[in-house]
Amino acid sequence: MPTRTGARCEYGPRRRARRRGRARPQAAAPEDAPPPEHGPEETRGEAGDGETPAPSGQEGEAAAPALSEAEAELAAQRELRRRIEERKAGREAPVEAGGKLQGAAADLLAAVKAVEGGAAPTAYLPETAPAAPRRPAPEPVRPAPAPVAPAAPTGPSDRAVDEVAAVLADGSAPAALAPAVAEALGDGAAETLREDPWQLLHARGVRPEQADGFARALLGAEARPDDARRGRAVTGWLLEQAALAGHTALEAEALRAALGQRAVPDPEATLREAVAEGDVLVFQDPLDTGAPTTPASGPGTDEAEEPAETPVRVLIGLERYALAEESLADGLAGLVNTRPAAGPGAEEWQGAGGEGRGSAAELVRAAAGHGLVLHSGGEAARAEPAALLTAAASLGLRAWGAAHGPDSRARLAAALSGTEGGAATVAGLLSGAEGPGRDAEGSLALDLLVVLDAPQLDVESAAMLVEALPDGARLVLSGDPGVLGSAGPGRVFGDLLAARACPVVVSRTPDPGPVGELVSGVGAGELTAVDAPGHEVAIVPVRDPAEAVHRTVQLVTESVPRAFQVPPEQTLVVTPGHGGAAGTRVLNAALKEKCNPGPGRFAGFDPGDRVAYSPAPGRTELGQVLGAEQEGLRLRCAGGEVLVARDRVAATLRHGWAVTAHQAVTLRAPAAVVVVPGDAGPALARDWVYTAFGRAERHLSVVQGVGPALATAVAERPAKPRTTRLPLLLRPQLPAPATA
Repeated sequence: MPTRTGARCEYGPRRRARRRGRARPQAAAPEDAPPPEHGPEETRGEAGDGETPAPSGQEGEAAAPALSEAEAELAAQRELRRRIEERKAGREAPVEAGGKLQGAAADLLAAVKAVEGGAAPTAYLPETAPAAPRRPAPEPVRPAPAPVAPAAPTGPSDRAVDEVAAVLADGSAPAALAPAVAEALGDGAAETLREDPWQLLHARGVRPEQADGFARALLGAEARPDDARRGRAVTGWLLEQAALAGHTALEAEALRAALGQRAVPDPEATLREAVAEGDVLVFQDPLDTGAPTTPASGPGTDEAEEPAETPVRVLIGLERYALAEESLADGLAGLVNTRPAAGPGAEEWQGAGGEGRGSAAELVRAAAGHGLVLHSGGEAARAEPAALLTAAASLGLRAWGAAHGPDSRARLAAALSGTEGGAATVAGLLSGAEGPGRDAEGSLALDLLVVLDAPQLDVESAAMLVEALPDGARLVLSGDPGVLGSAGPGRVFGDLLAARACPVVVSRTPDPGPVGELVSGVGAGELTAVDAPGHEVAIVPVRDPAEAVHRTVQLVTESVPRAFQVPPEQTLVVTPGHGGAAGTRVLNAALKEKCNPGPGRFAGFDPGDRVAYSPAPGRTELGQVLGAEQEGLRLRCAGGEVLVARDRVAATLRHGWAVTAHQAVTLRAPAAVVVVPGDAGPALARDWVYTAFGRAERHLSVVQGVGPALATAVAERPAKPRTTRLPLLLRPQLPAPATA
């Protein structure tokens, strides 16, 4: 079984010993915006142009006591983070340098050093007993929690921000970073920053070269590339950047190479220092090579020869993501290994929708007898989980569906019209702003939870969701595996599909029409011409980015409204990135001038502007500016009216006529215009094309400037792999597959 340095610490508000036999943590939600892995997009779901967002604790100070969904979610995340820090502080007191790791952890560190030095991994093998069954511990007595109510946001105090701003000024760094640095570093942030200037890397958007300049301004000649503080800070920064690209850990060799590229003189010593100080965790994960692990016996063999060692992969990661991934594995294994609570019998499920041979009936039957079920399919296949929710509600079960964003939630709610239970967003469900509420034990008050848009679940939100389920509940994860992955680290849905850990229902409901046929072909790696007698699909070739912008505006404001009676506000424009000559900034400027001209009186926005609002990284909803108030900008979004505080406008709002594919991943529109400028070719991949094309319901126009590179991307560039540990963590906890 894979191991890591340091003792396994509890991570979550309670232990579900009766159900799991191990702790199932409640993970913190992601804070950082997504990244480089995804081509030219600068961020996924981030609204600002690199500005550091103000701390959420400053939002809405003048507003009514009722908090928005984003505020409630951020407050819940801060509370979870505080609990984790308290548990970490309550563990063993640190020992002197050089002796921080003891016992198994020290042995593992020695083994890692040997492996990284080129020796065979013989110094340490996990001293676990995987064959020993887990004994359920007695159920702990849990006090009844207080009713779920979002607490008021608590950010750094004005004094703390001012103190940090003074240190930043001494180092010639922008004062605008002060709120983010104060929140990231916590109590004593100013003193911490002055003692270790490279802690500036904890603020989002700061790069190592900028932190180096800040350190030189504060420390003078003492700021050297070989400073141990710099090496440790850059190590953490690199792992956070990897998380933005979807990785929960990095291979040691890759991390050493990245440190070398960042001018760290001795990467190996830096990693050892980071491990010894507890900044990072080390994992030795066995590689399943299929080769025998013991030498053959027989004539001519040396009986004294030691057994061959199991090859291992040495990974290094941050504790935050390691805890979430371990917690998620425990929770999912518990769902797989535990039958759902007593309820309707097989005959009742059959009568409620389990009869027949279609994939909808197959999904009902699978959910009837299993705690965890996976369902995959396109947009049309969403009717099948909706049918499951309807069937469960008709049997008296508390059934709820959760989607990634308000637009997706609205489509689910429409399919559930008249059904007991309802639809919520994942964020709203976890924060308590939406959904059925919590029971006396603090679990979600439901019997069946169906999560749509499952590929958008990262390890932290997935761990929180699984931890919140009550004993005996059923969980169904449904989504389209061909779309772009989550904004945070991990590939939960993809890992589970590959692991075949539970029943998987593959929908046989195809997306209709020429657009559906085109998207299905892209998913299979083929970009082929489709028969579109009603001009449902149109390819518009362009020579350069300027022509691409011109033709896009023409399509949105003239051609599509005239041919399909779709107004400009119902056409979604998708482009690879925010920057560039045909990115969202340029396209939005051109579309605003045509659709809603104005001087941008309120922080660059005017009433009537279409906007993309990102209350948290990885979540974007489209809306319209209603007007400006003393406290900020008021929007109308799919989830209702939203008041965006003045100090959050720059960080959370962009104009939204044109968006990136990552921002649009759970959106749908009657018409979509996908812009592929000539310089985007190297960054395109199959999952990007699949996602962008799949946003259209009735009509798709492709403004094509890359020529054959588009077909090449579809055929030859599948989604980039992500380094995760979930499959390996699940493997020893699941029953062995049946053999023929």
